[in-house]
Amino acid sequence: MKQVSIAIPDDEIDWAQSRVAAGEFASIDAYFSDLAQRDRASAEEIGWLQAEIDKGLASGIDARPAGQIFADVRSKYFGHDG
Repeated sequence: MKQVSIAIPDDEIDWAQSRVAAGEFASIDAYFSDLAQRDRASAEEIGWLQAEIDKGLASGIDARPAGQIFADVRSKYFGHDG
């Protein structure tokens, strides 16, 4: 494990210490490690979502009217048109 030294505003340190004092984290190190892990997971989810959006945009435009698309989706997933 690597060790780093960072400057953090007092109010953020106070917040982290309050979370440790409340028993939500074992230490300030654990709090910031959890924060980094959540940020990483969020970035990965956003990356996946952006890739799916890009695929959708690249797939082109469906020539069917919107009402027909919705009816087809309802029929496919719910077994009816309404």
